[in-house]
Amino acid sequence: MSVPGDRRYLKSHEWHKLDGDVVTIGITKFAADELTDITYVSLPPVGKDLSAGKPFGEIESVKATSDLYAGVSGKVVAINDQLANHPELVNNDPFNTGWMIKIKPSDAGQINALLDAAKYDATTGQH
Repeated sequence: MSVPGDRRYLKSHEWHKLDGDVVTIGITKFAADELTDITYVSLPPVGKDLSAGKPFGEIESVKATSDLYAGVSGKVVAINDQLANHPELVNNDPFNTGWMIKIKPSDAGQINALLDAAKYDATTGQH
């Protein structure tokens, strides 16, 4: 298995980790590797309401610009300020220091509808 089993995933390569009543969201190593050198991450402001399945920001690399999606609805309670000056954290450590946003979900049960690690791996051919 190429991704942590303690999270849920979207086919668009975002991971979601529930910790208490907060969900942390980032992108997978597979996505970071596909993008290659990440140059910019656009994140929403703290306090913004997000809707499941809708873009919350963008990530830019030398190859492409891609939308970032939330798998659960809720309010942004934190953003990773370090990414403004160090977007390479996403390349170097996408599952930890490269996290992007934290949201307080309006319905934490939505996370159960996302892919588990095995199903996500199957979508990438990394299993």
